[in-house]
Amino acid sequence: MNKDQIRGTVKDLAGKVQEAAGRTMNSKEMQLKGLRKQVVGSAEKAIGDAKQSIRNVSDSVKHAVKAP
Repeated sequence: MNKDQIRGTVKDLAGKVQEAAGRTMNSKEMQLKGLRKQVVGSAEKAIGDAKQSIRNVSDSVKHAVKAP
């Protein structure tokens, strides 16, 4: 896992908590802020996933090139 994946997951979870709190308090503003955090967190995690995939492919190519 890389820092983007971790940070994205944390933001997504924080957004879910904030959205739920907004629902409980009947605050549309808080719900929207929570949803926004979830979207940003999901996007950041997706970026981290893409970076990790690139690293995995790069490592595979390096190992394939080194092999006789």
